[in-house]
Amino acid sequence: MNYLQKMKGSGQSPPKVRLIEVLWSWIGSFLGIAAVSLIHYNILDRSGLAMIIGSFGASAVLIYGAIRSPLAQPRNLIGGHVLSAIIGVTAFKLFGQQPWLAASIAVSTSIALMHLTKTLHPPGGATALIAVIGSDSIHNLGYLYVLMPAALGAFVMLLIALVVNNIPKNRRYPEFWW
Repeated sequence: MNYLQKMKGSGQSPPKVRLIEVLWSWIGSFLGIAAVSLIHYNILDRSGLAMIIGSFGASAVLIYGAIRSPLAQPRNLIGGHVLSAIIGVTAFKLFGQQPWLAASIAVSTSIALMHLTKTLHPPGGATALIAVIGSDSIHNLGYLYVLMPAALGAFVMLLIALVVNNIPKNRRYPEFWW
């Protein structure tokens, strides 16, 4: 197949999602982001700690909206964020004087590590990147960034996903744990 022909795609668009699925995705994502946001803004923000990062928005899409995806399973959610946070903080500490290099190393190494550990979770790449390009408050966390916000925030969102995604009879989460 010609290189440019590959870019045409080969399939049809995905099927339309039922309105009830949209509703449950909305409820789950609202509650998940609300939980980490409330903890962040009402408890931690005053102490210079963080609980919410941008990559959690993308995690919400997966764990509340694409619950059957292998990328949305608990192993991927927790493992992807934790491993990527470790890589991101390490990249910042080693290469932070060259942000372009630290960012590139953080994202690409986290992708490779997630592949090798079967924890691929696309928002993990953003978690690694945030550790490099984040504010001084993120940088000041150092490796605490791995525990809070990355691990604890993902865990809170997972708890909400377990409750909400299993309320309807036709939804089940997770597909697998490990």
